Amino acid sequence: MDQEGRRSHEAWIPMLAGLCWLGIGATTGMLALVLALVPGVLLVATGAGELLWSEDRRMLQFCALGSAAGVILSLPAILLVGFLPAVVLGLLSAASFLAAGQLSLRGLAPFERVPPVRGGAAMAAKVAADEAILSTMNVTRTLPRGERADRVRVETLQAVELFGARGWLDKPESYHRVPLSLDAPRIRPARSRGIAFEHLSFDSEYEPHAEEPGRDRWLGYTKNRTAHAWVLRHPGAPRPWLVCVHGYQMGSPLVDLGAFDPRLYHRKLGLNMLLPVLPLHGERKMGRRSGDGFLGANALDSVHAEAQAMWDMRRLLSWIRAQDPYGIGVLGLSLGGYNTALLASLDEDLLCAIPGIPATSFEGLLYEHSHETQLRELHDRGLTRELFSQVFRPISPLVLEPKVAPEGRAIFGGVADRLVPPDQVRDLHEHWGSPPIAWYQGGHLTFVREPAVRALIEDTFQRSGLLPRAGMRAAGPPVGVQSPSPPLSPSPSPPSSA
Repeated sequence: MDQEGRRSHEAWIPMLAGLCWLGIGATTGMLALVLALVPGVLLVATGAGELLWSEDRRMLQFCALGSAAGVILSLPAILLVGFLPAVVLGLLSAASFLAAGQLSLRGLAPFERVPPVRGGAAMAAKVAADEAILSTMNVTRTLPRGERADRVRVETLQAVELFGARGWLDKPESYHRVPLSLDAPRIRPARSRGIAFEHLSFDSEYEPHAEEPGRDRWLGYTKNRTAHAWVLRHPGAPRPWLVCVHGYQMGSPLVDLGAFDPRLYHRKLGLNMLLPVLPLHGERKMGRRSGDGFLGANALDSVHAEAQAMWDMRRLLSWIRAQDPYGIGVLGLSLGGYNTALLASLDEDLLCAIPGIPATSFEGLLYEHSHETQLRELHDRGLTRELFSQVFRPISPLVLEPKVAPEGRAIFGGVADRLVPPDQVRDLHEHWGSPPIAWYQGGHLTFVREPAVRALIEDTFQRSGLLPRAGMRAAGPPVGVQSPSPPLSPSPSPPSSA
């Protein structure tokens, strides 16, 4: 990274925007000042910090967050400071957002065997959106310190020893048990944003192996012991099914149905859809936010979360297969891409699997998104990257081999993704035998509007046989399948994070 190159005139833009926010707010009244504090303080602090300490990536993350807050708050500011000052504040905030993205772009290091990033204002905005999301994750994410780190180290070492003794490090597939079939889940009608669907739930019945470290803690997460899924299915003859696996911090129908557009997959293509809720997400969450603990301080919680995700999704596949499906495909995003790749390595009868913007290394994400001082403390406590790599081995999609036929494999990723580094996408692509891949010029959050992604997904459905070519682009479902149900209401907007 060229640190000197980042110390440029762009860093003055957020400083100016922040000073304007604070100045206009202070001279207009107490309510206006309160409104101005969040964008004003963030922009002044991060602008100055970027000029003085540009090696800290968190400066750009919080600069993007403050800029986004400024754009949004400029609308209610009209009522407090007047139309023209509010417009100026909004424009300055938008300029700061682009500046944060441009500075982030300038600091991107190229990845081998990944297409180069093309610059421009649109790309800067996409990257800034990723940086803003990262800032919110870093605020709430905690790493173990002191005695807590020592406890995590002991638990992780015990797990690695057990995994080695039972052969799960050499044969990671053997770590995953064949789950019970799912015969009679609870199903009730539900609706979100005008879209009718079915809320499916069942008792997971997953338990970590006997003597596994962290077993008792995991079983104490009582809400997580009930599995949930959202289902959209057509009446009548058997149809293809698409299992859609959501990303980190998602897991609600409002957000999930925005990421996986029912107008395309359910209505136009005539697919039945099943959207499972991952462990510790949505109605299964144990923390303040959906996903807390999945990628948290206790490595064994992440291991058990992945093992339970595979157990629950394979049970759901047994329920789908009991309905004589036309075929089953899986599409996942971000953390859902990780789960899609892992599921494709355990289930032998999927027609296609498409990991999108997929994380593929939990320890890689830890080292990518943690500050150097945090990592140094972990290392000093014996929590090394090598140790994390070992304990995550039984759940790694880069270790297990895919069972989906080559014509059913495809991957997509963003060349400027700030949440999932492109090398993680590249590594899965190479491990899977280099199937078709769509590298789009964008970040983590922009996949939904990328034509290359849509084309790849449709082509994979065709190549795998999930949908016949003759019916692929027709207004109705595939040949031999009944017409879809009446049109749905407009799909929700894309999710705020993935």
